[in-house]
Amino acid sequence: MLLAGGQGSRLYALTNNIAKPAVPFGAKYRIIDFPLSNCINSGIDTVGVLTQYQPLVLNEYIGNGQPWDLDRNFGGVHVLSPYQKKAKSAWYEGTANAIYQNLNFIKMYNPEYVLILSGDHIYKMDYSKMLKAHIEKEADCTIAAIEVPLKEASRFGILNTNGDNSIYEFEEKPKQPKSTLASMGIYIFTAEKLYKYLEEDEENPDSSKDFGKDVLPAMLNAGERMFAYRFEGYWKDVGTIASLLEANMDLLGEPPAFDVGDSDWKIHSRNPLAPPEYLGEKAVVKNSMLALGSEIYGTVENSVLSSNVIVEEGAVVKDSVIMSGSVIKSGASVHYSIIDENVVVEENASVGEAKETEKGIAVLGRNITVGKGAAVKGGEIVDKNIAGEVK
Repeated sequence: MLLAGGQGSRLYALTNNIAKPAVPFGAKYRIIDFPLSNCINSGIDTVGVLTQYQPLVLNEYIGNGQPWDLDRNFGGVHVLSPYQKKAKSAWYEGTANAIYQNLNFIKMYNPEYVLILSGDHIYKMDYSKMLKAHIEKEADCTIAAIEVPLKEASRFGILNTNGDNSIYEFEEKPKQPKSTLASMGIYIFTAEKLYKYLEEDEENPDSSKDFGKDVLPAMLNAGERMFAYRFEGYWKDVGTIASLLEANMDLLGEPPAFDVGDSDWKIHSRNPLAPPEYLGEKAVVKNSMLALGSEIYGTVENSVLSSNVIVEEGAVVKDSVIMSGSVIKSGASVHYSIIDENVVVEENASVGEAKETEKGIAVLGRNITVGKGAAVKGGEIVDKNIAGEVK
């Protein structure tokens, strides 16, 4: 069960019109490609995707699940939105309530175990290994966990464990964490235990209907067998502008911090119909990733460009992410920025400032135009057209 209904408010203009899991990433992907690919690579072929906020782009992108080999006659991928019921109609009130509202879908497949995922993390993980550990420990709930820096620990649910990785305490975003072992928001439940605690949580009028705040502490207090599964690979929560840019930059370099070209663990995506990328005679491209349909006539350095991006002659793009269909016109400059889909940066305009200035990341929302000679400063977030200079 893949929770993909998040608004992603900390991505500001990038999620005005789409859910966070549908945000483009890494030139040719969207964020949701990573958990979906992990599922099929791990041998999981029945996936419910729970959507809520601005689901149109996400629903269209997932389609019948064919790019991930999830177009099955039995199982496959199913998009699950909130729906009207005879007695009560409600949006998903929290992560636990979202799963509760779809228990009939889960029970239709009569599983022994249920894997619950977040749709907005970048990582590669074999869930079958986590399931094996869950079975060997005879666990009721297993939580994937990763060590994080102490200064960031208060952003996460923190697991305090014994020597055998059994969990004796769960702290949701503690101000003074006792450890740095953070929950990744990836859970495996023995199905009958999941049903029991979701039904009890739903009957509790004081519950916020959340796994981290309510269901997991209730299980722990009841003495259920709960274990941490330690993950040591790359994992990034791309819930902020800074983390999204950083994760994209982690795809670059030799070797990259995160390798999407690993043939043993392919990341599948729905690819656009586009011609091969083209480099013009005067193009300069260094340490960058270009998707199909991109045309480069200017300079691109340390950047990630999605499909059908055009960088005209005399334009400069550095330390930036530019999403599909955007055009950087002649004489324009883009530094340390994230530019959403179908944006036009007109001649001699400037977006962002060099990373070294520490002014912050400039962000342009989708379908806007930055007029000729106009300037967007470092750290600015823009979701409306900017008029050009008047001569």
